[in-house]
Amino acid sequence: MNDNNIKIDNNFKLKHISFNKILNSNVIFGFLMYLMSDCILFSVFFSVYFVISYNYNFDIFKNNLINIYYVFLETSFLLFSSCTYSISMVFLKYKKIFYFYVFIMLTFLLGFAFVLIEVNELFNLSKNVFFISKNGFFSSFVSLLTLHACHILFGLLWIIFMLIKFNLSAFNYNMYIQFFCLGLFWHFLDIIWMLIFNFIYLFGFIK
Repeated sequence: MNDNNIKIDNNFKLKHISFNKILNSNVIFGFLMYLMSDCILFSVFFSVYFVISYNYNFDIFKNNLINIYYVFLETSFLLFSSCTYSISMVFLKYKKIFYFYVFIMLTFLLGFAFVLIEVNELFNLSKNVFFISKNGFFSSFVSLLTLHACHILFGLLWIIFMLIKFNLSAFNYNMYIQFFCLGLFWHFLDIIWMLIFNFIYLFGFIK
C-alpha cells in the first residue's frame, strides 16, 4: 500500500498536534467522563462478586471448570493487543499507513482471539450447568465476564467502523481524536481485565 494514498485534510497538520492540546479537547474530557462511569459500573460488578464469593465456598479451579492456562493465553492476547494498538498510533502519526494497517489489524485479531477464548469459557460453564442461573456466585462471575466481553466486542466493532471511515473520509483532527479515544477505551479494558485476572483468576488459583 502506498502511504501517499492517505487522504488528509489540507488544513490538518498532524505533526503540529501537541499532547496538551489533545488533553484539553472537550471530546477527550467527555470521553474520560464516560470511562469514569464505566469504571463505576465495573466496580459494582466486582463488589457483588467479592461479597458473594466470600460467603460461597466453591473452587472453580479444583472442579476443573476453568483452565488457568487458557486464561493466561487470553490475557497475553489482550496485553499484546494494547501494545500493537499503541504502535499503530505511532505509525499513523508519522503517516506510515501500511504499518498502521498491519498493527491495527493485529490488534483486531488479538482482540477477536480473546473474545473467542472467553466465549468458549462461558460455553464450558453452561455445558456443565454452572451458568448464570446456578446460584448467586456464578451469576456474578458470569455477569462480570460477559460485561467485559461485550465491551471488547464493542471495541472490535469500533475498530472496523474507524477503518471504514479512515478509507472513505479525509483524515483530519477529529478523526485523530476518535482514534485516540478508541485507544483510551482499549487500554481501559486492558486494565479492567488485569483486575479480573489478578483478583479473581490468579488469587482463586493460588488459594
